[in-house]
Amino acid sequence: MKYVFLFLLVPVMAFAQGDMVNVDDANWLTNYDAAVALAKKDNKNIMVYFTGSDWCPPCKMLKKDLFDTSEFKSIAEDYVLLYIDIPRNRDLLSKEQMEHNTTVLSKLNQKGVFPLLKVINENGSELDEMSGYSMNGEVQYHLAFLKKNK
Repeated sequence: MKYVFLFLLVPVMAFAQGDMVNVDDANWLTNYDAAVALAKKDNKNIMVYFTGSDWCPPCKMLKKDLFDTSEFKSIAEDYVLLYIDIPRNRDLLSKEQMEHNTTVLSKLNQKGVFPLLKVINENGSELDEMSGYSMNGEVQYHLAFLKKNK
């Protein structure tokens, strides 16, 4: 029986690893359905980060000023992280990933605001959001937002 369990577990593990991207030592999922499933399993909220990684200067600075910090990494343990990138250079993502990200964008970020942090619960219901970044190195508002929505 345990061999059957391992046989079933290996494809799930491979699927989950394929749906992740590493952003500065924090593991971000890149698949909405996988994030919802993990949030349900772990009873956590999902923090969705909408970025334009190759064209959005505030997104690039927020990555450096917020996501690279140890304080963010500590807070991130209380969330399931979902990374939705909408690059201008379509070659940066697979066609399937780009289609997926565009679908999530149309569902959760209809205005196309970047950068956008959105917190949703394990049922996909939106709880809160914070958009923009002034690029001045002050991320206390972002950290307070994340602490408030754990």
